[in-house]
Amino acid sequence: MTHSPLSFLLHRRSHPARLLGLPTPEGEVLTQILTAAARTPDHGKLEPFRFIILERGALDRLAALAETRGQALGKEDGPKLKAVTQFSQSPFAIAVVQVPRPTDKVPAIEQTYTAGAVALGLVNAALASGFGANWLTGWAAYDRPFLQDGLGLAPDEQLVGFVHIGTAGTQPSDRPRPDLDQIVTRMAQ
Repeated sequence: MTHSPLSFLLHRRSHPARLLGLPTPEGEVLTQILTAAARTPDHGKLEPFRFIILERGALDRLAALAETRGQALGKEDGPKLKAVTQFSQSPFAIAVVQVPRPTDKVPAIEQTYTAGAVALGLVNAALASGFGANWLTGWAAYDRPFLQDGLGLAPDEQLVGFVHIGTAGTQPSDRPRPDLDQIVTRMAQ
């Protein structure tokens, strides 16, 4: 059954990364997903983002680094394990990195918004392609040594998040959505 784009957006659901499996996107399918994600609103056409594709070996290395960094930072077992399993249990992920572009034309915050929109676009493109996907951060996403040693990020780059993609075993149940009466203000004048 084919759904309209609006129906897709009204019913889209992220899938828990730990429940994603093989196969994962590759080849032309992966290229299409990345291309769709990169077609985001981008004031000034600066492309203040980049992707890092994380396959099994890289994910295993990041899981080990999360364990080491978690210990060094004195993280409790729960948060440390959550960071480790984000990588050890995921079949495939893409790191979305904000790459600030020096310009007087576009404020830095607009570049941040663009990079965030790319991450959401990546999730939606993966879901629309029939895969399960989830956008995750956590403490490791903000730990400079983890980002530099694990992903090779430059000092001025920030991680927007890890988008985990794979085959979903089951469709997650729906969850309550925001009450529009609580979040919408109408102004006529």
